[in-house]
Amino acid sequence: MDQARRHGTLRLAFLSAVVSLVASFAASASPIPLYNIYRAENGFTNFDISMAIVTYSVGTLAGLLVLGRLSNHLGRRLTAIASIGLLLLGCLLLLNLHGVGTLLAGRLVMGIGTGVASSTLTSYIVDAAPSKPEWLASVASSQGPMLGLTVGAIASGALVQFGPWPRDLIYLVCAGFLLLSAALIAISPETATPTPGAWRSLLPRVSVPARVRHLLPVAAVLFLVTWATGAFYQAFVPALVEDQLNTRSPLILGLVFAAYMAPSVLGAPIGGRFTTAVGQRVGMITFLAGMIGVVTAINAGTLVLFVIGTISAGAGQGIAISAATRGLLHGSTLTDRAPIFSAIYLLCYSGATFLSLISGELSNSLSLPQIAFGYGGLALVATLFTLISARNPHTETALNFTGDSASTLDDGAATFNSTDRGAGKTVIRVRP
Repeated sequence: MDQARRHGTLRLAFLSAVVSLVASFAASASPIPLYNIYRAENGFTNFDISMAIVTYSVGTLAGLLVLGRLSNHLGRRLTAIASIGLLLLGCLLLLNLHGVGTLLAGRLVMGIGTGVASSTLTSYIVDAAPSKPEWLASVASSQGPMLGLTVGAIASGALVQFGPWPRDLIYLVCAGFLLLSAALIAISPETATPTPGAWRSLLPRVSVPARVRHLLPVAAVLFLVTWATGAFYQAFVPALVEDQLNTRSPLILGLVFAAYMAPSVLGAPIGGRFTTAVGQRVGMITFLAGMIGVVTAINAGTLVLFVIGTISAGAGQGIAISAATRGLLHGSTLTDRAPIFSAIYLLCYSGATFLSLISGELSNSLSLPQIAFGYGGLALVATLFTLISARNPHTETALNFTGDSASTLDDGAATFNSTDRGAGKTVIRVRP
């Protein structure tokens, strides 16, 4: 009877964590269909919108670096509720949007909240997930954000186009779902025993267990490129859809963005049928094929081909990311999970941040089709690297790995800036 009750409460925790993760990322996607309205009514430029993406990503990186391990010490529930509170504050800031400063402030706060939610809620999902099917934990944790982004973009586009108060209603709806998520987390059981050291955990450090360290290069490349492409869809597709594909519909804009995110959710279970290496290769080949279609469609001005290419790229992203996440979680312990997910999302948002910053600057001198061609070139390079370098997790279990046996990326290393003083080399310290 006690065992059945425990399984029941864990199912509640799993459901609450999934709902909260989806709601968090739905809130983060809610401004996307509004970007063209902000451009038209507030005079925002493509550079301004790109900087909003950068600001959001910087906030997320800060949340991951500083707060990513906090749930190991304060518990999953308290940290999750705090992250939801930050996202709620971001929605309230965007309700009163009149200038670029308010947009950047709202996106920064939402970014910090998303960063905390990324590591906390994904760890909560893996903690509480049922053991069967085996792929459920990695798919739910890696694709919950994609589902949230999809739902947020479509709902926002529909409410902006057909609902009252087009600049405000979506934020009120997101606020309601965030409050519901916080209530669900509050009545769910805790899965992580709070431990001392919360203040020490705020020192920036991201740890990846040594047994899966050989998987990091390929995982890093595909996380960087696929999430950077997602940032491209947020920053530039609103203008592309209006200027190159000749439609101003906010709903169409939301659907186009969702066409990249939704197939990722559907592609993830497919990745679960392959080994880690094969899943990454299949995913990136599919992603590349889609990006070739996207670039071709932009130059031809064909919306249908653009959507087909976007769907293919999204499905490939889901297969590749799910396979990479499953590999990095191989043999993980409860205390490993928050740091692993912090590392995963750190890589994801680093790609989104730096490439958005670069492409935002280039948007002042290059056309949007030229920028899209550059992202297609990145997809080609990443696919070739994955085909050559993809590996499976080590299967040996005789060694007893502990939380200290990890590849530790200190401070700026996690943001690709940690250097050997004067040598310019990235420092990766392996602690015995």
